[in-house]
Amino acid sequence: MFILKLLARLPLPVLHSLGIALGWLIYWAPGRHSARMRNNLFDSGLCTPGRDCRALLRQTIGESGKAIVELLPVWLRPHDKVLKLVKGTSGWEHIDAARAAGKGVIVIAPHIGCFEMINLYYAARHPFTAMYKPPRQPVLNALMLTGRRRGQATLVPTDLSGVRALLAALKRHEGIGILPDQVATGGDGVWAPFFGRPAYTPTLVASLQRKTGAAAFFVAAERLSWGRGYHLHVTPVDQALPEDKTMAAIRINQGVEAVVRHFPAQYLWSYNRHKRPGGAPDPFDPTAA
Repeated sequence: MFILKLLARLPLPVLHSLGIALGWLIYWAPGRHSARMRNNLFDSGLCTPGRDCRALLRQTIGESGKAIVELLPVWLRPHDKVLKLVKGTSGWEHIDAARAAGKGVIVIAPHIGCFEMINLYYAARHPFTAMYKPPRQPVLNALMLTGRRRGQATLVPTDLSGVRALLAALKRHEGIGILPDQVATGGDGVWAPFFGRPAYTPTLVASLQRKTGAAAFFVAAERLSWGRGYHLHVTPVDQALPEDKTMAAIRINQGVEAVVRHFPAQYLWSYNRHKRPGGAPDPFDPTAA
């Protein structure tokens, strides 16, 4: 931990340079990481005639390494110094307006850029609750807890008790965070298209919004070039999500796609977004429940 804290003190431009090298090392290492990244990116439809997919892949590899090394300063630097890494925001006034109107706030944060900054930035200002699943590695677990439980942040388990805690927070007109592009557990999601391919999508956001009347926002933490810090982009979900679970999931995935199109190289393309979890129906079987 001591060595990690020393590394966390390095300037962000230096860390991001190291991250680019790390990204390439991981990409060329044995395993499915590189193939999944290529397949997800190349099959996304983002590589139009005006965009070179190989160039976008090279950028993505570097950004994926930055995403790893920047966790050290984000999690281990003093809280006030971490917050200074946010160099600006766009659309945050919509969140302030929702809070002023007495509404709970659902922050929908896709795996784009430094999404860890979003929770820290919000929790430095207002109460914020997010789900947390401890990783298997004790060192990583300690790092995550050190980095995430700061300000007015509360972490709850990824089970029914955690869902109840999120619901209670929204009823208190507080903020909660949801990662919309994780694969739902079997029975807790529906199949909905994501960049043209079926993805088993969580239905929690629509359920919480329907029960509380909370305002929902897509928020992305753009990683600025040359290690200059981060910029938070807020996009309101203008209309309430449909009651139908599949239609709501489609809306969520469309919103995530729109954000990804703005920052395609900073998306976590190596994640197995299209896998079929245990207990989930066959997405290609029309008779499946």
